[in-house]
Amino acid sequence: MNSIMAIAPLAVFMTAALGVSVYARRRVRTQGADSFVSEYFIGGRSMGAFVLAMTTIATYGSVSSFVGGPGKAWDVGWGWVYMAAVQVTSLFMLYGIMGKKMALVSRRVNAVTVIDVIRARYGSEPLAWISAIVIVVFFGTTMIAQFVGGARLFAAVTGYSYVAGLALFGAIVVLFTTIGGFRGVAITDALCGVAMLVGIAVLAGGLLWAGGGWDGLMATIEANHPHMMEPLAGGKMPVGLYFTQWLIVGVFTFCLPQSVVRTLGFKDARSLRRALVLGTVIIGAMMIGCTALGTMSAGVLTEGIDAYGGSIDNIIPQAIVQTLPPWLAGVAIVGPLAASVSTISSLLIAASSAIVRDLWMHARQRSGAPASERSARMFSQLATLVVGAVVFVLAITPPDVIWKINMFAFGGLETAFCWVLVAGLFWKRASAGGALLSMVGGVTAYCATMAAGISVAGLHQITIGLSVALVLMIAGSALLPGKYRGHLPVFFGIPETAAGDASVQKG
Repeated sequence: MNSIMAIAPLAVFMTAALGVSVYARRRVRTQGADSFVSEYFIGGRSMGAFVLAMTTIATYGSVSSFVGGPGKAWDVGWGWVYMAAVQVTSLFMLYGIMGKKMALVSRRVNAVTVIDVIRARYGSEPLAWISAIVIVVFFGTTMIAQFVGGARLFAAVTGYSYVAGLALFGAIVVLFTTIGGFRGVAITDALCGVAMLVGIAVLAGGLLWAGGGWDGLMATIEANHPHMMEPLAGGKMPVGLYFTQWLIVGVFTFCLPQSVVRTLGFKDARSLRRALVLGTVIIGAMMIGCTALGTMSAGVLTEGIDAYGGSIDNIIPQAIVQTLPPWLAGVAIVGPLAASVSTISSLLIAASSAIVRDLWMHARQRSGAPASERSARMFSQLATLVVGAVVFVLAITPPDVIWKINMFAFGGLETAFCWVLVAGLFWKRASAGGALLSMVGGVTAYCATMAAGISVAGLHQITIGLSVALVLMIAGSALLPGKYRGHLPVFFGIPETAAGDASVQKG
């Protein structure tokens, strides 16, 4: 393949992303460390509906949505697509459950991160520190998968080596995230979301053309693998798998901290409502469309998995190469790479905020020597750069099966934060002791059962993690009620006319 023609659209896209970051940085005019941190990590709470919807979608829609998930659909069939349809509910539940209350609470307690909200609600430093560690570890795991997926795709389509693709792609992503902060990431995410939709449309056109239209594709699939046309895929999609995947990628995604933090940064209630409608429509089209591409690919890529490098992660790159001319392949590759870019940049910002805002700056404040704007600016950007560099190095030796890595991280984050956030926002009796037991015990149970391969009735270990976390939250809050009540009126007695909350309340 002509690598110059394939790389040109990507070069244009990455240049635009870098330009957006520089533009966002130049727009920032802050006074004081707190003002800079609010701008750098949540964009000064100024996101409108379109940017809010697109940045949430782009953060949620990782390279696994474009590479790993569709690759699995190539192997399983339409059953995997039916499973993926539950992702339509993700933004509806996030904005509906978390959106307004998180916005109100964060403004009242001046929260810039999800951990700020947890600290204000429970008043527990150990809980805040453990939350930060969990975020950095699981975000790092997710980012490794994104770097690997992006570099593999880049190498397959352009002809460059994996390491060259990783170096070029990774360096630009880390650089523009460090420069632009949350505002730059959010605007770039909107650009990424549009690129994802374009990439889906282009590859769909290539598959339809190469496979003789829709009827031709379906006829080939039915002739070669008739089980792929069935909801249960001839046993490859048991009901238990549907249930647990719906929990991981649908129902419980509303508590993922990388998504929840978006609810701290929108402008007003009108933006939230419009983002809910717009985002639900777009994420439905994007996630179902992405996964359907994998099943459609089975009508063109008809050989065994060994012919495609022995990994389902190679299916979409091969589909791009085999069904599109070089210049269109370059356009199509922008979509999945944009998904990787948006997820990495969002997680980088969230991870660095956990380190800088939740650990370093808070420790400085408790010691009586709060950080200056200059030191906050320097350490925020340095933390973003260092975290990105560490993940980049770990990605040089790539792990296998991206979608499994992504699902592991999703499950860990959901186990850690689900009941801590839900109980914190909606249950007055939830205590710091219950939250601490829930997070530590739930994550320990989840990771231990994943490592040991232990499951209940063949269900994914997320069911164990969430169940243990819920039981420990309830039992811990009953046995260790605690005495901290500092911000309870903010969480459970917010007046409708509270100063600074009017835009969120009325919209």
